[in-house]
Amino acid sequence: MPKVAIIGAGLAGSEAALTLAALGADVTLYEARPAWSSPAHKTDHPAELVCSNSFKSSLLPTAHGLLKKELMILGSPLLDAAFANAVPAGSALAVDRERFSINVLNMLQSQSSINLIREEITSPPDGYDACIIAAGPLASEKLTNWLMSEFSSDHLHFYDAIAPIIETESIDMSIAFKQSRREEGEGDYINCPFSEDEYRVFYDALREADRTVARSFESAAFFESCLPVEVMAERGYNCLAFGPMRPIGLIDPRTGKRPFAVCQLRKETASAESYNIVGFQTRLTIPHQQKVFRLIPGLKDAVFLRFGSIHRNTYLDSPKLLNGDLSFRKHPHIYLAGQICGSEGYTESVATGHLAAVFAASKLGIKNFTSPPEQTALGALLKHITSSPIEPFCPTNIHFGLFPPLDQTEYSRKSGKKHKKEVLCKRALDSLVNTL
Repeated sequence: MPKVAIIGAGLAGSEAALTLAALGADVTLYEARPAWSSPAHKTDHPAELVCSNSFKSSLLPTAHGLLKKELMILGSPLLDAAFANAVPAGSALAVDRERFSINVLNMLQSQSSINLIREEITSPPDGYDACIIAAGPLASEKLTNWLMSEFSSDHLHFYDAIAPIIETESIDMSIAFKQSRREEGEGDYINCPFSEDEYRVFYDALREADRTVARSFESAAFFESCLPVEVMAERGYNCLAFGPMRPIGLIDPRTGKRPFAVCQLRKETASAESYNIVGFQTRLTIPHQQKVFRLIPGLKDAVFLRFGSIHRNTYLDSPKLLNGDLSFRKHPHIYLAGQICGSEGYTESVATGHLAAVFAASKLGIKNFTSPPEQTALGALLKHITSSPIEPFCPTNIHFGLFPPLDQTEYSRKSGKKHKKEVLCKRALDSLVNTL
């Protein structure tokens, strides 16, 4: 019986342990708590939800609902536990935190092939056929030191500075225009031009907007290279206009003149299904991100695929380090899962834990598993983590902007956005079923 070590009993680690045990592996699951605990955790239970209690939407046609559907098709044990401990939350899958984590603990303890050891592990242990590192976004300092020694600090990040992502079709291109600075013709960026009056309205709204409160272990001293947009605004009226929103080298084709300020949007995926707002990492609350950022000319009807944030989060530059099966190129028997590999969100952590488990099982010869097609939510998320061409690499949750675009035989723009999402979901589920 193959022996597999798993570091971390969070969502990804617990999912991986239960999946591997069901496939016939001998699993040792190491959990540092209660001997060592991150500042975010309150209990020593596995799969503790440290932020909200919501796994987000469970309905189709949403990207989050699709990811859940695919995981249920694969037989995800943690999603079974989540649905079993659900509380009313409309279309969202929300759970009773304590009941959920205790349920997961009982599931782990009921498996004779899982040995749960309460011990801080500082590096992959010897004597195992495979190891999955699922230490989470707040990995211990000792394990982080091992990662730095193996892969260099250039590939390890401690602050997650995320700019919002916008659905391309929701950008008003009668106002915005494509152009790169000082280049003729269409460029790589979409530009949203401000008049001075528009800039003043935006600036005032940004200054007055509500912000999320940083947790005690998240330093308020931001890096100069990733200042929240609202912090830059506090430095003066012209700080943004002379910083990330400088209009130099850009001409608004509507006026033939340089705008007072410009918000630039950069392609998020090679297919150009989505764009991120350059330099707009933020700690504004989600309602105020929607309110303020829709004041940007051309984004009045913006559909947000991901909201901006800045928080303490340890993650690796996975595309430079991992193979397509979540194993390290340098150490093919060691796998990475959870938020530390560059996924955001509870369901996404479960997904990477499940994928790491079945990939390891396949390499160990106990289950044949074909990598999910990139048309699926699982495949799109996996592709982003292991081969995203966008630099710097930035963690993400699942959204339709990660999916390959539909062709004209599959979808017509005249059919509407809901129909497009329905077609994407059907294509994904058909693709997944055909690989099983």
